[in-house]
Amino acid sequence: MKSADPEAKPDHRYLVVTELFLPTKGGTAVWFAEVFKRLGGKGIHIVTAKVDGDGAVDASHPNSIHRINLKRVWWLRPESLGMYLRLFFKTFALAMRQRFEAIHAIRSLPEGLVAWVVARLTRHPVVVYNHGEELTTWGDGAKYKAMRFTIQHADCVVANSEYTRDELIKMDIDPAKITLIYPGVDTDRFRPDLRCDDLRDRIGLQNGQFLILSVGRLSRRKGFDRVIQALPLLEKAGLDVHFALIGIGDDDHYLEEVVKERKVGSRVHMLGHVPEEDLPRWMNACDLFVMPNREIDGDNEGFGMVYIEAAACGKASVAGRAGGTGSAVLDGDTGLRVDGEDVDAVAEAIRQLLSDDALRERFACRAYERATEDFSWESVARKTAALGSSAETLGSE
Repeated sequence: MKSADPEAKPDHRYLVVTELFLPTKGGTAVWFAEVFKRLGGKGIHIVTAKVDGDGAVDASHPNSIHRINLKRVWWLRPESLGMYLRLFFKTFALAMRQRFEAIHAIRSLPEGLVAWVVARLTRHPVVVYNHGEELTTWGDGAKYKAMRFTIQHADCVVANSEYTRDELIKMDIDPAKITLIYPGVDTDRFRPDLRCDDLRDRIGLQNGQFLILSVGRLSRRKGFDRVIQALPLLEKAGLDVHFALIGIGDDDHYLEEVVKERKVGSRVHMLGHVPEEDLPRWMNACDLFVMPNREIDGDNEGFGMVYIEAAACGKASVAGRAGGTGSAVLDGDTGLRVDGEDVDAVAEAIRQLLSDDALRERFACRAYERATEDFSWESVARKTAALGSSAETLGSE
């Protein structure tokens, strides 16, 4: 059995299929880039999409990166047909030329279905990753049925949280095939004690003023509107609180209207996209991380990597109760979870933690301890290597 210790740089051989990969933004893209570079070198082949700026990433990444055009074609029916075919032919060609330990697919569709077909044609085991929101938002039509078929026929199934695992079981996925692997965090990049006074000065923060921070795509389910709506309640409670929001998305104009409606323009700082090196510094600059997510039409937060990034910077969090955030934020231990629909509940959780320095510090210390011990990418890589061995066994049965 091969060593699974990333420190030993084992020469694992995986074929990885993922539309999402650096420099594309998002936690899922980061996950595969960080894990597989710790599990081997050029023997790991990654099939992914051509995107702007990919040359610099590919030149420095230790794995073999294969870029193909994965854009949808509007006049095809379905529009994604060309993408499926290009993914299939590239993946099949690589699988025919080499023997891999397993084929890893970042999602059930499109990557998982393509990986399953290739795996069956070339006698490789296949591992399919699941992130939560896709399980509850795709209805019960043809797309859902294709997703369910892919997951049911995979050799190994990865769930990113207990919530995702439970949703998979509801879909009649064999629990014995499901492995729980949380996303990770770069604990060298996200760490406490980074210089951040200039960031607080940049938004005009004064001594004695609190800063709460949110990071994420500007989407209604993230709960950023509830944080804005909570600010007048916090002021009424005697707390001088500012809110910094990092992210871009469709809800920017809506959130600006909420700011005007609640008359909190001087307290809300919509920062948009920030330089990559500044994100951990903003995590250090805040007093509390807040993202009170909620479910909207089945759309949920499957895990919430940003909570772990904040934890690695030594910050407690306020999260919503919906979805899989309970795996990222332990209620009453590393932060508080509340009903993300309830503005009063959001305000009270923020008030409780900002008003009690000892409680906030205790949660923050526990969050940091858990992030560094359980969520480092090295830890995730070790679990992934072990998963590869079990997939190989299952695929041969």
